[in-house]
Amino acid sequence: MHAETVLTPADLIWPMFVTEGEEEEPIAALPGVSRWGLKGIVAQAREARALGIPCVALFPNTPAALRSEDGREALNSDNLMCRAIREIKNAVPEVGILTDVALDPYTSHGHDGIVDDNGYVLNDDTAALLTDQALVQAEAGSDIVAPSDMMDGRIGLIRTALEANGHHNVQIMAYAAKYASGFYGPFRDAVGSRGLLKGDKKTYQMDPANAEEALREVALDIAEGADSVMVKPGLPYLDIILRVKNAFEVPVFAYQVSGEYAMIEAAAAAGAGDRETLVMETLMAFKRAGCSGVLTYHAPLAARLMGA
Repeated sequence: MHAETVLTPADLIWPMFVTEGEEEEPIAALPGVSRWGLKGIVAQAREARALGIPCVALFPNTPAALRSEDGREALNSDNLMCRAIREIKNAVPEVGILTDVALDPYTSHGHDGIVDDNGYVLNDDTAALLTDQALVQAEAGSDIVAPSDMMDGRIGLIRTALEANGHHNVQIMAYAAKYASGFYGPFRDAVGSRGLLKGDKKTYQMDPANAEEALREVALDIAEGADSVMVKPGLPYLDIILRVKNAFEVPVFAYQVSGEYAMIEAAAAAGAGDRETLVMETLMAFKRAGCSGVLTYHAPLAARLMGA
């Protein structure tokens, strides 16, 4: 009766990895998480519906043969991501689909965009490709396109393109404050980009020392037409979530990223804490800080606990 913060399955977005073939592929760096073929990803979406989780987030493990310097497979309307969108929408249309807009699952060098001969990401060239990528995903049936690349100006370009092509109801969730973090390692394993990255992403992702910059980045994305914004990673940046929530009247989401998930799993496996308690306490922290929702690999476990 006196709880100030309430957490429900409707606050969760479940990230999922899709791969070619039909065999489940467990991800060693993410215990309990797998890549799924199209049939498997549909089954996972059905589970989300049964658990009351309103949205799933899709990330493709693009085959190595289809990765290139310019990430052109991202624009293929029959790529792995688009096929997964259509399969889920046909089977469970009431489950929302959030799709990652970035080139790193498609590039042979592992960066989120086009790079020059010195390995520096070219903002404007990349933003043009991201706009086309977002359109391809919207046409396949994505409900929310989520640019995670941190290029400047891409939200405005994507919003203009969506409106011009009749996708008035497709939302944009901007990864507005995405930090150059050490917590992303298991994710790179999951999408097959581990070992591909040349250099680092510090020229376009945020310095973990900066907070005021996050507010400037969020303000720009909102001004360009974002419907909601994201802070990533999650738990190390609760202060940023709170500051963004207090400064802007828009939905704020957090991504409890792969490294955060893996640490909880490792702690539980080592007997350092109770897994269920750790999961629920961290998710409550996001909600208490002001999140409208959380992307978490623990979504199915948390939803079951809340429904118990």
